[in-house]
Amino acid sequence: MFSVKNITMIYDIEKENKMYALGGFDLELPDKGLVGFIGPSGSGKSTLMYCLSTLKRPTGGEILYNGKDIINLKDYEREDLRRKEFGFVFQRHFLVPYMSALDNVIIAADKSNKQTEERAGDILRKLGLGERELKKRPSKLSGGQRQRVAIGRAMINNPKVLFADEPTAALDHENAFAVMRILKEYSETHLVLVITHDLSILKDADQVIEMWDGMAGGRRGGEGI
Repeated sequence: MFSVKNITMIYDIEKENKMYALGGFDLELPDKGLVGFIGPSGSGKSTLMYCLSTLKRPTGGEILYNGKDIINLKDYEREDLRRKEFGFVFQRHFLVPYMSALDNVIIAADKSNKQTEERAGDILRKLGLGERELKKRPSKLSGGQRQRVAIGRAMINNPKVLFADEPTAALDHENAFAVMRILKEYSETHLVLVITHDLSILKDADQVIEMWDGMAGGRRGGEGI
């Protein structure tokens, strides 16, 4: 699905001491599965995700998505791609505080109708929220429940790629593993990319890519981590 060729991201490019967030490497990602990116702060893993999702434009290199160059897309083309093909989950849930859990999912949908409302409810129930929680505002939900709503919002348009940047960092281990089970299930038919500092949550990943100093290092299967 993704083919990355010699990707670089350089900050302070006009200065003598340039900072390489991505140092130039190749990467191939599958059409489906759970792929984890792990590394210390400043290793380039978040920058790579932002480049893959078109939220940032790399300094050099090539990124192909289903064979199409996505670096040189026009602004409206990038926005359309993100809306139709990509979903996003972050460490902070960014839920609308005055909306119910259900409405927080519906608001991200391409269409707002009865079918959308039913789909949003079905997704949240599958993620473990009960009927009472669907009507609650974020402040009345637990941290784990809020993150599940954020995942439901990311899934409402059935994106082909789900980008998750530190999705469990603010959760206890029980909720963290519950979230990862949800992402693992989704990855059976979609591509899920997870960035994390916590190797333990990637125990069921299909592939783990280690990032160091802006480079993609060793790759290994997730089983047995």
